[in-house]
Amino acid sequence: MPQGPFADLRRPGGPVSKSRRPTTTRHYSGITTGPMIDLHSHILPGIDDGARDLATSLDMARAFVADGVEVVACTPHILPGIYHNTGPQILAAVSALQRALEENEIPLKVVSGADNHVVASFVADLHSGHLLTLAGTRYVLVEPPHHVMPPRLEALFFDIAMAGFVPILTHPERLTWITQHYAVMERLVRGGTWMQITAGSLAGDFGRSAKYFAERMLDDGLVHILATDAHDTVRRRPMLAKGRELAARRVGEDEARLLVEDRPRKILENALPSSSPEPRAPSAAGDRHAAPHANPARSDRSRRQDDRDDAPRGGIIGRLRRLLD
Repeated sequence: MPQGPFADLRRPGGPVSKSRRPTTTRHYSGITTGPMIDLHSHILPGIDDGARDLATSLDMARAFVADGVEVVACTPHILPGIYHNTGPQILAAVSALQRALEENEIPLKVVSGADNHVVASFVADLHSGHLLTLAGTRYVLVEPPHHVMPPRLEALFFDIAMAGFVPILTHPERLTWITQHYAVMERLVRGGTWMQITAGSLAGDFGRSAKYFAERMLDDGLVHILATDAHDTVRRRPMLAKGRELAARRVGEDEARLLVEDRPRKILENALPSSSPEPRAPSAAGDRHAAPHANPARSDRSRRQDDRDDAPRGGIIGRLRRLLD
């Protein structure tokens, strides 16, 4: 399997010269952070519902750099019937965007990938190059249907893993069917699937349900990667630093760094999954800043009832519950 391209970042004369890489660090809540890596974006111009043209792509790239991001994976949709993108087409577009970034002196490294929607021929399409892994590594983004859990979903993820890939389920917290099938996410993680949640979900940009499940998955130690899924500079903008800050409030700075720096870097190096620490729930991490989604002082019976209730606690009833907590 091809090796990850991350060495190019450190090699003078590579796609982004060392002298032109960002050298500043960022500070949030008294914490100094290093360069981040975003492994899910729709920055390629005119290829899906992301950047509409090159000017938008360049504006997004500048926003990424200002946000403290060093590397961005270009992951347009590959969705039969809607977005007829192919692996070779995406690879060519990534190369063209990298040239444009260099010509405009924007110190951002872009790598290839795709938001690969679930299809019956998924594994075969990976082998043929029609679907793309992240930067030619063993790691691959997998996007299920948004509103209905497809049949044999767990079997598909098993097949992907058995073929030698590491499946990464994209934005599970935004899938409407997670309310009824949260246990599926838990079983997938136990079976080796990685989970990527969206920074905007933690900020409430996708509604209360997505925020609830993003926080719950962090609290339960089910999240491996945080990414932006950025589409533009207005509604779906790059905001990984804010997502990192919000994640750190729940799981601590060490785990937040793993979400946006260490695990993404290991992915680009094509390292084995075992080389990265597994996600840890706040109680396991011993982080006093983490905020669990259930009050530990409440009765066991109340907590069991909350565990059976997968829906976010919104509306009047939800507000009353929070007051009583």
